[in-house]
Amino acid sequence: MKKNILSIIILALLLVNIVLTSVMMFSVTSTNKKVATLVGNIITVMNLELTEPGEENKTPEVSLADTEVYSIAETMTIPLAPEQGGDGSAKQSYLQCNISFSMDKKNKGYKTYGSAEKMAGNAELIKDAVNTTVSRHTASELQADAGLENLKAEILQAVQDLFQSDFIYNVSISQVVYG
Repeated sequence: MKKNILSIIILALLLVNIVLTSVMMFSVTSTNKKVATLVGNIITVMNLELTEPGEENKTPEVSLADTEVYSIAETMTIPLAPEQGGDGSAKQSYLQCNISFSMDKKNKGYKTYGSAEKMAGNAELIKDAVNTTVSRHTASELQADAGLENLKAEILQAVQDLFQSDFIYNVSISQVVYG
């Protein structure tokens, strides 16, 4: 008889536990949904504040089949802006890198400027735009977390301004060496 009463008490406690667990799960789930919605709204507001209007659509989606890459033939060595040392002396640094541009073959500017011959003919103008843009920065600026990403955006803007077209949509910088 004692075993039956003990089994009934355990069964009753098990049912109470299941009921309380389900009540807790429903209350936590609804609260969790509300918190997730609040966090989503906060992220949306912060994203609007961190980006400039229209920036989301700034980089077009171009398929790999519609992309042609133009690489500057030789490695570029560019003098950077001098950094002031602790003793007041200026330290000259250099950036050595390879630069290539991704071009959209379907863009109307590509038809005008994008062929290999025309890009090679404008190579000196492109190098000048890159040199001018890069030489405004110091080595410590470029070695910062977003330094190269910001530099890529500036070079892209300078080259797009040079051609007065956005057929070049991406800049790649590789084999970076500071000296």
